[in-house]
Amino acid sequence: MLPPLGMLRAFEAAARLASFSRAADELHVTHAAVSHQIRLLEEWFGRPLFRREKRGVRLLPDAERLADALTSCFARIATETDMLRANAKSAITVACIPSIATRWLIPALNEFLEQHADIDVKVIYAMAEQRLRETGCDVLITLGADGSDGVQNDRLFSRANRPVASPRYIERKGALDTADAIAAADLLHDETATRWRDWFAKTGQPMTGPPRGPVFQDFNLLATAVIAGHGVALCPVEVFRREIDGGDLIVLSTVATLEDESYFLITRNARGKAVAAFSAWFSSVVARSTAPDSDMR
Repeated sequence: MLPPLGMLRAFEAAARLASFSRAADELHVTHAAVSHQIRLLEEWFGRPLFRREKRGVRLLPDAERLADALTSCFARIATETDMLRANAKSAITVACIPSIATRWLIPALNEFLEQHADIDVKVIYAMAEQRLRETGCDVLITLGADGSDGVQNDRLFSRANRPVASPRYIERKGALDTADAIAAADLLHDETATRWRDWFAKTGQPMTGPPRGPVFQDFNLLATAVIAGHGVALCPVEVFRREIDGGDLIVLSTVATLEDESYFLITRNARGKAVAAFSAWFSSVVARSTAPDSDMR
């Protein structure tokens, strides 16, 4: 004979979190509701399960095995229900940061739709530093890995930043093959001017004086400005891979910053067929187009 599920859920959350209040937050109920469910469960067993303390609750030794068993069972149930729900889907929602959405995902998306006519795709913008759980989406494409439990991080490419400019700007300004020449150019800034200062420091010729040039709040605004020939931008080279390979932008230096950061495609570990198909497709698109050994072409 099993106790009611509501009692067991309240008990498991309170035992795992060592707090009735935190359990209530997780279950989206009140503290009083959790306390009531646990009191009923203790009456069902005919014995106390927790020691009430000033700063929370402590699980009594005899109740520890029950708590461990419930945590394991609920985790398995969650995995199986996620799989069943995901496999039943014929639609996925992809949250993607604007720079990757406009330069990578959307230009290639029609290929996926032609290959998978049975899968509907909804694309929304992801905010910087959002985690997969926060988006409520099936796929997240963003800068940096998601350290949450139960997610899979597939690295796409490096964030390595190098100076780039359009051929028209170089033709107008002359060769920009040294740090001194770049320092004398029209510098374009993405959100902050400190990134150029970091780059010049890495060349061994630190920037002197206040940074010059316009600052663009949005990366896509910066991209439009540098492609239009307004100056030199310090940008993630792989984000601009298509423009570089097409000759619309030229990489001016091998010196890079932010080489230890990367962009990732993030999904739940329990992937449904539609999510798995999308993830494999987008990873293959990136693999076909990014430079295997160098950001310079």
